[in-house]
Amino acid sequence: MFRSTPVVSLLALTLSAVLVGCGSDSGTGGAKPATQVAVKVNKEEISVHQLNDVLARAGNVPAEQVKQASTAALERLIDQELMVQQAKDRKLDRDPKVMQSLEFARREVLARAYAEQVVGTAARPSEAQISAFYDDNPGLFSKRRIYNLQELNIRMPAERFDEVREKLQSAGNLQQLAAWLTDQNIPFTANAGTKPAEQLPLEMLKGLSQLNPGQVAVSRTPTGALLIFVAGVRDEPIDRTKARPFIEQYLLNQTRTELAKAEVARLRGVATIEYMGDFAPASTPVAAAPAAPASPAAVPTAPVAVPAADADAVRSAIEKGAAGLK
Repeated sequence: MFRSTPVVSLLALTLSAVLVGCGSDSGTGGAKPATQVAVKVNKEEISVHQLNDVLARAGNVPAEQVKQASTAALERLIDQELMVQQAKDRKLDRDPKVMQSLEFARREVLARAYAEQVVGTAARPSEAQISAFYDDNPGLFSKRRIYNLQELNIRMPAERFDEVREKLQSAGNLQQLAAWLTDQNIPFTANAGTKPAEQLPLEMLKGLSQLNPGQVAVSRTPTGALLIFVAGVRDEPIDRTKARPFIEQYLLNQTRTELAKAEVARLRGVATIEYMGDFAPASTPVAAAPAAPASPAAVPTAPVAVPAADADAVRSAIEKGAAGLK
């Protein structure tokens, strides 16, 4: 689906030819001595290694654009070096705020380097794991759909959830529900759009994949309720061959995340951490926090059927209801 270019090796070859490579000397016909300096700015040098590092961070660059990218990156490094020199001349590198920022950046780089070393040990997923993920998530692959969804995000007290759901069932269409919400002064926002399965939260997708066009799913949210109307669907499955690289990368990232979390937990377990001053724990036990309300991405409750004939009127009904709140 996407082509990747071995950007690091390609850029290295290009830089070798452009910046370091050999050529005939005009006076002797001999080879020019190789250098690791790309350019001198006043008395300071910018090395090929610095340029390579900038280019490596640029991501995949098409082969035909590598030379252009390296030239542009070098010019940016020159601009940066000129400003760095001015900052040093003005003693900004000794400014307390700048020093604090530099120290923060140093800590970030060191922590990231250690994390990358830890997650670098992650084993790539096996063929069995990739195959199992494909089979366990038909909504993403073998039964993948493109959904035309329309949503009502309703803000209301939790005790009115059942009332809204019952009203939807009795109303039979979203137009009447939108009008009722407006009459009840219950605020809501409306959204509509087309989304492929992979852009939906996995838990939400499990519920939506069971719905047919003309049905509505209702779920609780921390602020009230989320109502999702399936206006239409289009089947666009992805076979195992096309899905494989995406599944492999997803599982690898998942493993790396787990490794990073486990390492942080291990380090905390063997460290001595003492909270001081206002950050010291209270002497009296703190009551447990109440359980968090269900996420809006939770699996929707049983769907409510809405006549298919109302599908075309849903968007205008929602928009009219939203307009009444302005």
